[in-house]
Amino acid sequence: MELSLIPDGYIKRKTSTIPFGYEIDKNIEGYLKPNHEEVDLLKEISESVYAGEISLGVGVDWLEYKTGKSMSRAGLKKHVDKVYGRKK
Repeated sequence: MELSLIPDGYIKRKTSTIPFGYEIDKNIEGYLKPNHEEVDLLKEISESVYAGEISLGVGVDWLEYKTGKSMSRAGLKKHVDKVYGRKK
């Protein structure tokens, strides 16, 4: 598929693991479509964890409560470190 035909927010699938907040789109092979509600919630929770407002445990519990999908504490920490950098 031509790159210009890929909708905004879609990401190329690089591994067998599907990132939190994305799902397979059967119409566009090789790309994952975002679930904007989940992506926005993950961003909000990640910012709160990074700022020290909530713990990783509270963050993963909140994600599971709101989305029904689970994420490990290590997975959330890895995401926060990747997006915001490691705290010193």
